[in-house]
Amino acid sequence: MNWISKLLETYENAQGAIGVESDDQQVPLLPICHTTQMAHIEIVLSIEGEFLRARIIPKKEARTIIPSTETAASRSGKKPAHFPLCDKLQYIAGDFSKYGGVVTSGFQDYPLEPFDNYLRDLEQWCSSPIRNEKVKAVHTYVKKRRLIQDLVEQGVLFVDENGRLHEKWDKGSIQEAPSIKQNDAFVRWVVEKPGDSQSTLWNDNEVFNSWSAYYLSQKGDAQVCYSTGKTVPIASQHPNKIRNDGDRAKLISSNDTTGFTFRGRFTSAGQAVSIGYETTQKAHSALRWLVSRQGYINDTLVIVAWSTTHHEIANPMSDTLTFLGIDLKKDEQSGLLVDTAQELAIKLNKKIAGFRSRLTNTKDVIVMGLDSAALGIGRLSIIFYRELTQALFYERIERWHLTCCWKHRYYSAEVMDQATGRKKRKTIPFAGAPSPKDIAKAAYGNKVDGTLMKGTLKRLLPCIIDGQKVPSDLAESAVHRATKRTSMEKWEWEKTLSIACALYKKMREKEEVYEMALERNRSTRDYLYGRLLALAENLEQWALRDAEANRPTTAARLMHRFADHPFSTWRTIELALGPYKARLGKKSIKAQGLISEVVSMFDHDDFINDRKLTGEFLLGYHCQRDSLWKKDTEKDSDTQSSIQKNEKPTE
Repeated sequence: MNWISKLLETYENAQGAIGVESDDQQVPLLPICHTTQMAHIEIVLSIEGEFLRARIIPKKEARTIIPSTETAASRSGKKPAHFPLCDKLQYIAGDFSKYGGVVTSGFQDYPLEPFDNYLRDLEQWCSSPIRNEKVKAVHTYVKKRRLIQDLVEQGVLFVDENGRLHEKWDKGSIQEAPSIKQNDAFVRWVVEKPGDSQSTLWNDNEVFNSWSAYYLSQKGDAQVCYSTGKTVPIASQHPNKIRNDGDRAKLISSNDTTGFTFRGRFTSAGQAVSIGYETTQKAHSALRWLVSRQGYINDTLVIVAWSTTHHEIANPMSDTLTFLGIDLKKDEQSGLLVDTAQELAIKLNKKIAGFRSRLTNTKDVIVMGLDSAALGIGRLSIIFYRELTQALFYERIERWHLTCCWKHRYYSAEVMDQATGRKKRKTIPFAGAPSPKDIAKAAYGNKVDGTLMKGTLKRLLPCIIDGQKVPSDLAESAVHRATKRTSMEKWEWEKTLSIACALYKKMREKEEVYEMALERNRSTRDYLYGRLLALAENLEQWALRDAEANRPTTAARLMHRFADHPFSTWRTIELALGPYKARLGKKSIKAQGLISEVVSMFDHDDFINDRKLTGEFLLGYHCQRDSLWKKDTEKDSDTQSSIQKNEKPTE
């Protein structure tokens, strides 16, 4: 129950955010006894309960905070329960059946039953000491039983020649007509009162407070809440819609009539768990708000990190560039991009210092992972939960970005060419850790299926938050794919290569320390073989470029075979270099000298050993190639462009 306590604490610390809607369509922090629905029709009334006008709600404005009961929030079946104030036409329109409206199957014997139930409960609220005058205006209006008639006359709903509702809206008359049946339209209310600027009932604090106080006064006997230890009214059902507006999966459920959740262990749901109604409302509202605001969502999987003080927290699932908040268009030209390990450490330290300044070591940071078997249905499980001090949380985030870092070239930005004055797309190299999602794609391909993607993200989360070792099979899979160069487009292979290097480096961090720059004195067999492959590729590429030939080099074509049988494959590659050496003549003497220098660094027995190479050879290959690129750039600015021309980097 600790997760409920932490969410409850977060809710209490974020009181100022209750009911506040944002411009970016995030779910607001809900008042207790409320939920959200996507509304389709907005009806405007006077304070006396007179119909003034109505309109179709644009989709971007549709999310609406509405009063709710426990049963309505989870309604289903043949006789769904009604919401107390805003609802579908079959509940709030007394003339629904008159215009041919089709009610839910359980109400077909008496089509007015849903309206009668709605009107009865609304009247009880309006008759209570905690009533609200704007809600009373709605009650006065719906009693007239002419809602459908008014909407038809207003041109919001459409009927046929027999006066019966069309199945769908007239798209020609209403540009933003909802893509649902007219029967299923959901209505919200606006009540205009002279001198009162707050006319919308879905963000009116007085309406919120009136319903919450009224509904809580109707709750039954109090019991001990397992979370707070207080004797309070207990929830019989718990909220859903945690991941999105249509999500019906629940974290807590005790349905024993069909699912047999506790049968054989308890005689009632309360024996299994009892949570206070206010407690579960606040905790679930806080969780939903946090997921919408800062959660990482992939299919059915949700990962969210937060502080109980609701200050901004770093997203543990982002890559280093995103984590640092670097603007590619702006920072590329201002020299703010990270390109070395030292620059990375400095940037990370400054960024994390900014996060730490808003928190104290005594405040917890919580990281929570949620998942279900299917999206929108079933049970939602907590698959990961950690409570850390903010100091420990940022220490581990920083360590991940520093130890799983490598040089990448899969981002691009549109920059201004100073020579021509025109905009061009430029590949932006950066040093840092890839995102877990990119790691999964590097290991299993860009078209990795959802189940495998989620499984990989779940496996990587403890590596980031707990400092666990990267799974060896994940690193090996990325290394294996990186050697299959000819099976991928150039941009995808470049991305896979650099991520494979980052993963192998991270996996081996306790046994070996690798630099991102070329280590000229490292004499391990696999690293040297990687350097040889890069040198051979560079020499042949040079000759092909001079001859204006556009074809893969021998080193590129045989990379996969080279990884499995380096010595025998090297002889093939070296023999293939002969014509290119001759074509280049004296220009290739220095390149040949570098190859000879690397060969001389081998132990003889290691060199002739044809056993399979480890991922270390990719590190040697990447570092050697990067070193050659830098030299070529200094000599000829066109060289680097020709190497990258087939890339398709990420924006």
